[in-house]
Amino acid sequence: MDLYDLFLGSGGWGKLLASGALLTLAVAFVGLLIGAVLGIALAFARLSVSGGLLRLFADVYTTVMRGVPDLLVIYLLYFGGSSVLSSIGNTFGYTGFIGMPSFATGVLALGAVSAAYQAEVYRGAFYSISRGELEAARAAGMRPMLVFRRVIVPQVLRYALPGLGNVWQLVVKESALISVIGLVELMRASQLGAGSTRLPFAFYGVALLLYLLITSASGYLFVRAEAFTQKPYRRA
Repeated sequence: MDLYDLFLGSGGWGKLLASGALLTLAVAFVGLLIGAVLGIALAFARLSVSGGLLRLFADVYTTVMRGVPDLLVIYLLYFGGSSVLSSIGNTFGYTGFIGMPSFATGVLALGAVSAAYQAEVYRGAFYSISRGELEAARAAGMRPMLVFRRVIVPQVLRYALPGLGNVWQLVVKESALISVIGLVELMRASQLGAGSTRLPFAFYGVALLLYLLITSASGYLFVRAEAFTQKPYRRA
């Protein structure tokens, strides 16, 4: 069987690899969104002047999540969540094992880990805002929420985009680890094809090209987004 029939023929593996690539994008995107919500909350906690306990929790969280392997987080969420679900099932008379859904485990794990990195990105972006702009906004009579909406948020987004692009690339690559709990994303689809056909080089080579396509295209989009946010600040 030639490569065309192997991947693009009627009975080829192309559809499985394509669906795996789409699932990789879905897991990474949802994980990044969850991480953004958690990351913003953690950044607020770390920037808080009065919230001592919240700031301590955010410091510990970001340190731990950036210091432990992502695979360990996936295992903890999968087996820990499965134990909780099985215990709930036992209370209602079900005696079997109830496993955590692979997709939910994956997005929660990626979200929990990326939140630690995103929190640092948002915090660094906030510190990059000129103090003079904030003072000028207050001097103009803007209320705190208006300062937040019209000054802080646009500036934080502008400064955070390069860092968020790096976090996105990290999330896309770390999504391959979710294959260990059975989710048929791009890496798992490649493993299935390689094991069934005994052609590992061909399948892992195609997976490499698909990962490069995803990261290159998303990198280009982030560069365009950065250029767009810089337009109002360009000097003549």
